[in-house]
Amino acid sequence: MDNSCLSLQFPAVDGRDVVARFDGGEVTSDAGLLLLRRADQKLGLLSALARQVVDRRQASKVEHSIEEMMRERVYAIAQGYEDANDLDYLRRDPALKLSCEKSPLSGPALASQPTMSRLENRIGRKDLLRMGLALARQVVDQLPRRTRHVVMDVDATPDPCHGQQELEFFNGHYDCHCYLPLHVYITGPDGRQRLLASLLRPGNAGYRVGLFGLLRLAERILRKRFPRLRITLRADAGFGYEPVISFCERHDLGYVLGLSTNKRLEALSMPVQMDTAIKHWLLHDARPEYSEISYKADSWPHKRRVVVKVEVAEDPVGRHCKKLNARYVVTSRHCSPERVYGFYCERGDRENRIKEGKQDCFTDRTSCHRFAANQFRLLLHSAAYVLMQTLQEAAQGTQWARAQAGTLRLRLMKVAARVVESSRKIWFHLPTSFPHQAAWQHMYRALSDPVT
Repeated sequence: MDNSCLSLQFPAVDGRDVVARFDGGEVTSDAGLLLLRRADQKLGLLSALARQVVDRRQASKVEHSIEEMMRERVYAIAQGYEDANDLDYLRRDPALKLSCEKSPLSGPALASQPTMSRLENRIGRKDLLRMGLALARQVVDQLPRRTRHVVMDVDATPDPCHGQQELEFFNGHYDCHCYLPLHVYITGPDGRQRLLASLLRPGNAGYRVGLFGLLRLAERILRKRFPRLRITLRADAGFGYEPVISFCERHDLGYVLGLSTNKRLEALSMPVQMDTAIKHWLLHDARPEYSEISYKADSWPHKRRVVVKVEVAEDPVGRHCKKLNARYVVTSRHCSPERVYGFYCERGDRENRIKEGKQDCFTDRTSCHRFAANQFRLLLHSAAYVLMQTLQEAAQGTQWARAQAGTLRLRLMKVAARVVESSRKIWFHLPTSFPHQAAWQHMYRALSDPVT
């Protein structure tokens, strides 16, 4: 049965029946795609990604280009439709059609879910590599022209699997069958954390898998645009190993990396631990203590600077007990121990960005069977997140300046419009009562300005 013919009865108002039907005609609930399309045009992101894919289809039978399908999929993800099945309805949505460069009313429908699934499973490894490089270049091009220093944050995050996907394995640390994608973010002088790369990895991958390849490519792309750029690698104790530190030293990268505790570090930091204990229990001073030690692990070729932070914390084992908690960071930076550790702790905001990507742009929706198809999905979801970050930047100066991607979508992107098409113009009639008109106009102007 056609759903548009169903009448939904609601309680009467003012003596009249209230009836709802899905027969409103050419109306869209996603007029915010106009802003998203404008952000994509400013960056040239999806055009750049689509050029990296070799189209091996027979040209005479092609109805939807690679670029059109990628636009359709990424724009839908950005608007909250993470499931490709939604495209069976959305392929006729006026706003989505317009965003994919088709006439919203008279143009043909976009690709359906089966067509999109065939695209996902057609992409090869070389295509994926070229797409990843293109995504990174587009993100680096967004950095301010006078950038002299960037912070590169690296972290892995679990992506639980619920089927028999290729290369999904049980991970004891996260206690689930999963993939373990690796994400790289860069932070420039403007303070914005930008997603640079996302690499899908098997669920049992160690820290080395894919890490050094990503770091080499990131360094090469960054220094191609900024030859004298200073780069600092920041990561937690999961990456605080000799091969990573030596890599940074060979490639002239600064580093601030967490270190796992051991008996030698505990012994070397004992003086500062005792000072902290005395101040806490005798002087009732609860402030943490910072210090530094010169430390050489057995696998290290020479001594390195290690910053120590000690505080008195609640003991998770004993109830109503407290214990000394010592944390260690190995670094090439020469500022005070307190500033080094404060800089290290700033990586916590990058963890929020990973959560934002998962919750608002569904970067963990890797439910295809083939591993390569899931990497392609991860790239598309990452591209959607990059576009949403561009909208977040455009919202600076409005009340939504610090809004996350999901809030931005709910408040500004999910707006209805009646679409009218004439011989000369295409009109999107937005609600007169829309409360965030000023923010829309502000973002429109911001997205019209050239990249600086």
